Amino acid sequence: MAKDFYQTLGLSKGASAEEIKKAYRKLAMKYHPDQNKDNPDAEAKFKDINEAYDVLKDDQKRAAYDQFGSAAFEQGGMGGGAGGFGGGFGRGGFDASGFGGFSDIFEDMFGEAMRGGGRSSTGAMRGADLQYQMDITLEEAFEGKEITIKVPVMETCPDCKGSGAEAGTGTEECPACNGSGRMRMQQGFFTIERTCSTCGGTGTIIRNPCKTCGGEGRVRREKTLKVTVPKGIEHGRRIRLAGEGEDGLRGGPSGDLYVLIYIKPHKFFERDGANLYCRVPIPMTTASLGGEIEVPTIEGKRTNIKIPQGTQTGQQLRLRSKGMSIMRSDSRGDMYIEVFVETPVNLNTSQKDMLKRLAEDLSADKAGKHSPESSGFLNKMKNLWSDLTE
Repeated sequence: MAKDFYQTLGLSKGASAEEIKKAYRKLAMKYHPDQNKDNPDAEAKFKDINEAYDVLKDDQKRAAYDQFGSAAFEQGGMGGGAGGFGGGFGRGGFDASGFGGFSDIFEDMFGEAMRGGGRSSTGAMRGADLQYQMDITLEEAFEGKEITIKVPVMETCPDCKGSGAEAGTGTEECPACNGSGRMRMQQGFFTIERTCSTCGGTGTIIRNPCKTCGGEGRVRREKTLKVTVPKGIEHGRRIRLAGEGEDGLRGGPSGDLYVLIYIKPHKFFERDGANLYCRVPIPMTTASLGGEIEVPTIEGKRTNIKIPQGTQTGQQLRLRSKGMSIMRSDSRGDMYIEVFVETPVNLNTSQKDMLKRLAEDLSADKAGKHSPESSGFLNKMKNLWSDLTE
């Protein structure tokens, strides 16, 4: 009796490869014999699903099926048991040794578990990478320096040299897997191979574990390292120290240590790339008449900067090449000073009288040349009020 493979998977003839795989995955899980031990029809349904998928997932087989139907895959038909389009199904039934079409889904579901993970057949495994956060000041980031750190790591045991076995003893062949490091398990139609749980895939076991490391082959130690922080390093950058992470297992290579740089907030400067910004208050008189002020620099010195007459709050003054160092360069960024004009407080009577006389004198200026911003603002408001009252 001719079989409709598309109908078996609940699909139309024009279904895409992705739709075929998705439908098969769903049905294979639903009718898997291990999930339907009380349903005698599930096994036959499962075989039909696998047979349909084995044909439709292959472009050549699918083309033959679309032209000749399921007869193309029956014994004596086109391709049949003599090669061509044959592949695990037909009158011979389900090919349990090769998993049939279900192997595609197995790879999706189990991935590394079917391949034994990252451990080699000898048990050697790369050590873990470590990360260490280093807090430094902005001045240290500017100057660069060498800093000593202490990092807790897993190092090769000094007594057993990483073997995990007591001195004078060695390893033995694992009796569970006979030294192969792999175990085979039968689940319904499937034979699953996975890492031996007794030896962890090494193929050997330790009868007399090292007393120092308990058979681990590694012990926890505190490692002292010197880290060179380059000039101009930025917040969040990482410094990689190759091979300074945890030692590998059973002779595996060591991991790396990544030093994460955290620059502590500065009480005076704010950083933006290679530039530095600071906010400096100046007296109203200095802002009006002009003058000179002294400001600190990131290298711990002081420098003088001229304040132009009529300087306003929010104006920025630039000092070229007074900012941060730039990594791998002799250049530096700039330093920007944002001016904040301070209004006098706690005035005595005489000082108040002086300011009143100054205010009266300045108010006589109808052109607004002494206070152009406020005069312009008042004129705009007058125009607005006029428009609203018309």
